[in-house]
Amino acid sequence: MSKKNLLKLAPWLFAVVGAWSLGFIYNVYYGGELSWLRMMYNDKMAIAANIKSEPRLLVTGGSGAHYTIDSKELEKGLGMPVVNLGLDGPIGLDVILPSILDQVRKGDTVLLIPEYLILVDEDGLGDRSTVFGIAIGKPGLGNIPPQQFLQDTLMLGVPSLKPLSKSVVDLVEKGKLTGYYSDPVDDRGDPSVVKERTGKWWKLAIDGSISDSAYNRIYEFKREVEAKGGKLILSLPWVYAQESKKNIANIQKTAARLEQIAPLVYDLNTLNIQKDSSLFADTHYHLLPEARVIRAQQLVKELKPILEESLTGDNR
Repeated sequence: MSKKNLLKLAPWLFAVVGAWSLGFIYNVYYGGELSWLRMMYNDKMAIAANIKSEPRLLVTGGSGAHYTIDSKELEKGLGMPVVNLGLDGPIGLDVILPSILDQVRKGDTVLLIPEYLILVDEDGLGDRSTVFGIAIGKPGLGNIPPQQFLQDTLMLGVPSLKPLSKSVVDLVEKGKLTGYYSDPVDDRGDPSVVKERTGKWWKLAIDGSISDSAYNRIYEFKREVEAKGGKLILSLPWVYAQESKKNIANIQKTAARLEQIAPLVYDLNTLNIQKDSSLFADTHYHLLPEARVIRAQQLVKELKPILEESLTGDNR
């Protein structure tokens, strides 16, 4: 291509690069849902880093961890600092787990509460896997395939119409941009705002048991936690679901495999299936504040024997 033609194309190239850059800033730094998720993650990591007392309980998973525990109730019952490091399911298990690993210290216990949507996933990656890693300054986290990484990165500069429309409405009506994760977290990483469902409830169907990919990644995560001097404990999530034979069989299969990796806590009678939709906020996993306290009290009873045994073993 001649120099003359390149000069003619230059304004268009600058316009494309400029538009992509503005889209990237919106998506990653302020306005897009990913930007709020990035800020929440950074806040949680800062909270964990600033708690110097040891040992600590670090709770992680997707939003089914973020919106389902009361850290202060857990802290009161267990007598140890608790930090809610729950994130967002679409980040994917393969990215969620390594993203919190830097915060694990010697003596810490990590409690992983994964939703079934994460556990049944076949490759450990979600819609936000690539972009979340880029947003937090760790591109490629989770071993994203090169082609997927390139495609997702290019799309970071292209905001979709629905979020942009919402942002315009926010600016007009509220004078600021908001998103699902834009509300601040408290000093233990718990959500500060309650989100309630407006539509009708139905009981969730659990269509499969834990995938080999999820099993292998959690097993690897256990080794990573132990290499840092920590201990991994797993928990089945509370879920508003059908008590069908299929659901029960899938949960039992999942529990049996998780128990091969690390100590697993759950109610043996109910399998943590909940019958009362009034306990739940806006999804089949997210709990209202009063239900989070009940959930925390259950976890205290389940975790205490394991933690006490672990401390006794360390003292021998």
